[in-house]
Amino acid sequence: MSRETSAKDDQHTLSKKKLPPREYRGKLPIAYWSHSSLMAYLRNPLAWYKRYVEHVYDTPSSPAGIIGRAGHVALQHFYGGIAKDGAIELGLENLRTVGDFEVNFGVAKTRKAQREKRLSMEREYLQAIGFYLARPPHYDIIGIEVKGMTKVPGLPLPLKAVSDLVVRSKTNPREIDIVDHKFVDSFSGMGASKTLFVIQAIFNYYTVQAQYGRPVGKFILHECKKRKNADGKSQMRKYVIDFSECAEEFVIFKRLIKDATNDLGRRKVFLPNPSDMFEGEHSFDIYRMGL
Repeated sequence: MSRETSAKDDQHTLSKKKLPPREYRGKLPIAYWSHSSLMAYLRNPLAWYKRYVEHVYDTPSSPAGIIGRAGHVALQHFYGGIAKDGAIELGLENLRTVGDFEVNFGVAKTRKAQREKRLSMEREYLQAIGFYLARPPHYDIIGIEVKGMTKVPGLPLPLKAVSDLVVRSKTNPREIDIVDHKFVDSFSGMGASKTLFVIQAIFNYYTVQAQYGRPVGKFILHECKKRKNADGKSQMRKYVIDFSECAEEFVIFKRLIKDATNDLGRRKVFLPNPSDMFEGEHSFDIYRMGL
């Protein structure tokens, strides 16, 4: 299968006025879709509404999410030219600036238990970033933390994404690649074929292609396992999504965006998802209180 190469898709624009199509105007509470927004909408519409429409961000983050963000901060500085030790310290500083009220401590209810949890988070961060920086992947970097938004022909709303790294392709000098990092408790079983990875990759594909005006070849994902493997195997795993082999995935992606937008345009009530492992109870509390 070949990558989408229609002339229209190569003419993405970064207009400041990103109005939805006429049939949606006055009906949609958002101006664009991002990967995180789309996944949140599919998982838990009421929690999505609170975050992406009302812009209320009082739901505590998981320790794993906070550690992952600190790791991204460290890598952002490392690939920006700061030495390993300095990058690690900046990531640790980021973790320490997160207030206790922003952390979902789970069963750790007492102050002592929460202090111990904070210390364990620091140890886990230092171990994880140490694994990554022991033998960091090297790239010819074009951009770091690249933020982009673009209108894609045929889609009702613009797409927005942030790419960890944009790099020159090692296999095709005409192309650029996108690099993403994830700090995980266990490696993903399905690897590059995992639906979440493919959807994220296509969001980044469109925004990076629009911003740089060059062919985008691959989405390269590095997973770093935070806990040491007992068998001594590598803590790192690399997955590669080749966009030239994703013609069917592009079609499904566009259909998903259109269907989600249509559903949003018709929706009158935002319902909770009590089975959502992240925000189920919180969203049902909001529903119970009629908020």
